[in-house]
Amino acid sequence: MLIKALRCIIIESEDISQELHKDFKMEKIYLDNGATSYPKPKEVADAVYEYMTSIGANINRGGYQVAYDLEGTVFETREMLKDMFGGSDCKNVVFTKNVTESLNVVLKGLLKPGDHILCSSMEHNAVMRPLVQLAKKGVEFDRIPGTECGELVLDAVEGMIKENTVAIVMTHASNLVGTLNPLKEVGAICRKHGLKFIVDSAQSAGIIPIDMKEMHIDALCFTGHKSLLGPQGIGGFILDEGMINLIDPLLSGGTGSISHTEEIPDFMPDRFEPGTMNIPGIVGLHAGLKWINEKGLDAIAAHELGLTQRFLDGLIPLEEAGKLKIIGRKDIKNRTGVVSIQTLDVDCADAAFRLDFEYGIETRVGLHCAPNAHKTLGTYPTGTIRFSFGNFNTEADVDAALRALTEICG
Repeated sequence: MLIKALRCIIIESEDISQELHKDFKMEKIYLDNGATSYPKPKEVADAVYEYMTSIGANINRGGYQVAYDLEGTVFETREMLKDMFGGSDCKNVVFTKNVTESLNVVLKGLLKPGDHILCSSMEHNAVMRPLVQLAKKGVEFDRIPGTECGELVLDAVEGMIKENTVAIVMTHASNLVGTLNPLKEVGAICRKHGLKFIVDSAQSAGIIPIDMKEMHIDALCFTGHKSLLGPQGIGGFILDEGMINLIDPLLSGGTGSISHTEEIPDFMPDRFEPGTMNIPGIVGLHAGLKWINEKGLDAIAAHELGLTQRFLDGLIPLEEAGKLKIIGRKDIKNRTGVVSIQTLDVDCADAAFRLDFEYGIETRVGLHCAPNAHKTLGTYPTGTIRFSFGNFNTEADVDAALRALTEICG
């Protein structure tokens, strides 16, 4: 009897849950483009579907026309990436599954026990966890300080360089507050002192112009699924010619080339591309890059920063009323469309839950895989609610978020 009664309670609870779900079903507003861009252009989905249903071949491993044509698409994707970022040669564009893998390959392949490297205080764990891991093997690192807005203290950099410093690694744009680091100026310091310059462009690639030559960047690490508008699972890095032989490959295996030897190829990109690559991801990234090139970086940045300004303008009265705190800059200078806030009378996690459940607004809350960045900003350990705008957001989305915050914050 007890089991039967419990079963009835469970069934009744499920029915109530389903009814509540129906009642609260609403159109969602996606404001989490800092995690991954959504939606993607239709062309991206179409390209991946076309590959999966009509092509399906591998590259460097098929002796037939479809495989050769596909190699052309992959080559063209490398060309577009080289052109977008001012790389020296498309053969130096290497595909990985994401920017984290790219940073691991570059940092762990370059740094040896006894080496010293500088990073900013605003780094994501994609940089910090490899550095902390390497520190246990004898690599030293120091963090260049930042301001409470997340801006690099540029004047501190040269004084932190040691005799054994070999490189600086730095995010281009903060994933918490969108603040941009001065890549050109830091690159010039690296060139002056004979250091290698490694850049994490996860939050800026596809929005903010980057020129490896002008900024003296030796290794640019990127991900494809954010503002480059590709699918998840595709990323890469671009090397300056002088970096290639300084990095020991992290992975090795079949490349479809020089199959007569068991040695790792010494030429690019095969040196760093063992095994079957994410061809559907590359095909989707190819379509995303074409879409970006047709629209133009300036137009993309103008749209996203316009939404950011509208959002900040609406937040300021709430801050002045003591309802919330804007973290980072309150204007759109030197930044991307990423805005973090703390709600003062409502727990941030509760506010983020209500934004989603009651208003259909999707954000990210917490420490965002960047604990030291939060310490720099003074938001550790509470974290923040992050709103990140993308190509397909509208002014109506911004206004809906502001209305929701006004009601939640009381």
